[in-house]
Amino acid sequence: QVQLVASGGGLVLAGGSLRLSCAVSGRTLSTDTMGWFRPAPGMEREAVAGISWTGRIYYADSVKGRCAISRDNAKNMVNLQMNNLKPEDTAVYYCAVGRGSDVTDVKGYDYWGQGTQVTVSS
Repeated sequence: QVQLVASGGGLVLAGGSLRLSCAVSGRTLSTDTMGWFRPAPGMEREAVAGISWTGRIYYADSVKGRCAISRDNAKNMVNLQMNNLKPEDTAVYYCAVGRGSDVTDVKGYDYWGQGTQVTVSS
């Protein structure tokens, strides 16, 4: 059984940092695409950041320059370092893994974590 457990969310002041982590069990990640998503107006979830199994990385324009996604296949984890957080970053963040080639497409992800709440106060 594949399980994803997201952690690291919290309440921070604008300008602060958080490191989100997602621990995956029951699946080998070496050929998986891994991503972080959050709800967005007009869509179920938008891709915040994604990393393919080849190491190709995507960032949403809204977080580019402020976030860094990384994966540790040996530990079966994907992390998202978020810096200079803004109130508009407030959301529940979901990690996901799958075999899709498009890291931004929710349909390419097979398994999702439960989400971790990020709240940024001004």
